[in-house]
Parts: sequence; structure tokens; C-alpha cells
Amino acid sequence: MKEKIKISLPIIVEGKYDKATLSGFVDGVIITTGGFGIFNNEALRSLIRKIGKDGVIVLCDSDGGGKQIRSYLSGLLPKDKLHNLYVPRIEGKEKRKRTPSRSGVIGVEGMSREVLERLLLPFSSDRTPRERGRLVTKADMLADRLTGTPSASQRRAALAAVCELPEDMTPTAFLEAMNILYGYEEYKRLVSELDASCKE
Repeated sequence: MKEKIKISLPIIVEGKYDKATLSGFVDGVIITTGGFGIFNNEALRSLIRKIGKDGVIVLCDSDGGGKQIRSYLSGLLPKDKLHNLYVPRIEGKEKRKRTPSRSGVIGVEGMSREVLERLLLPFSSDRTPRERGRLVTKADMLADRLTGTPSASQRRAALAAVCELPEDMTPTAFLEAMNILYGYEEYKRLVSELDASCKE
């Protein structure tokens, strides 16, 4: 079995099936826009701005929808931080679909590993900067009173403010942000500082 390729920059794709395809052979951060959902998701936009400071890879379908999402992302980050990759326009449909998409071409999820690897290899690295050991879990957030208590939303909002993230993030979005941006050790340090400030 071939080893996964490590990608140093976060990869932005449109949907969960695109992410599933890449996750099979990519070791790195993969974020989905939820299709056009990003247009109304401030938490996701804020996260992309945050992680995009060093650059992001944009890998959308080669259709009208993909073009719109690329255009939208270009308004969130400086152009020199966006690395747009384009899959070839191949007529057909993905295996899970009964009929072709409106554009009649295969999207990222239907591309072969060879095609996607060829696009991503210029960004491969021996060690991804997102390797931070153990990840934050929902159990950690529960133990730290960031979920499951009457004051949980207030505590998340306070911690989000320190991290320059939207204060109304859902627990799931908050958890994803902690793991992408910090990892477990840094998360625990931030929680300790939050607890200390509450006692003052």
C-alpha cells in the first residue's frame, strides 16, 4: 500500500466526498466549504482567514460552481496566498451518482489518485506543520466545561475572543478550529489561562 503524501498547506475542497477522496492518500489539513454554504458561514470564513496566513490550496471542481467558490475565496485571502489547482474536465459522473451533474463533468471526488497526486506533489513536504500530537476531543471540551454546562457557550465565546475567532461558533466548529490552529497542548494552555482570568 502506497504511503500518504504529506501536504504542508491546508487544502480547501467543496464537499465531504471530495474530502473523503483526498483523505485516502493525503496527510494534511482538508477543509470543506460545504458547497455554497461558505457564503453564509462566518465561522468557516474566519477559520479560513486564520489558517490561510501562510497560504492555502484551493481544489474545486472544474465547473461553474467551482468557479464561483474560487472567486469567493479570492475575496477572503490575498491572491498570493491562494494556490488554485484545477482538475481536468472529464465528461462523466461519479460512481455514487445515478446521473451526471449539471455540468456533465467529473468533480474532484471522481478523479483518480494519480491525477490528484500530480497536482498536489509540488506542495508535498517531509513533515507537515500541523503535526501536533494528540488532538482535542469532545470529551476534552466537556471536561473543560466548554460543552454540557449552562455557562459553556460563554466560556467558548471568551476563549474564541482570545483566539480571534467568531464568538458564536458551534461546539463542532470550535473543536475543528482548536485542532487545526493549536492542537491539544496549546488548547490546554489557553483553557488554563481562561480559568485563571475568571478567578481574578
